[in-house]
Amino acid sequence: MSEPDSSPRIGQFVLITQGREAGQYAVVIHILDKRFVLIADGEKRKFHSPKRKNINHLMFFDCVSPEVQNSINESGRVTNGKLRFAVSKFVNEQVTDLKKGEHLDGERRCY
Repeated sequence: MSEPDSSPRIGQFVLITQGREAGQYAVVIHILDKRFVLIADGEKRKFHSPKRKNINHLMFFDCVSPEVQNSINESGRVTNGKLRFAVSKFVNEQVTDLKKGEHLDGERRCY
């Protein structure tokens, strides 16, 4: 699920493991450098005020939201509603499967 050598991607889902928001899910919306990314969830952290996080304080999933990724690549921004939808869909469909003992892999369709 999380590899230290892999670089983060725009639209990738993350679990915050350190800090005040630990245990919450978000989406990478910008990569600052090799060490820091900006994340948002559309609810507490909006697109216009994202959280700067150290990648060592995040757990990256092998899952990218194509809607968020395409929106950021095309227009440079994404709506908070789209972020909320992507995060809730990911949590409802993928994370519940992980809790049941299944694994995310490249074969599964990510939302």
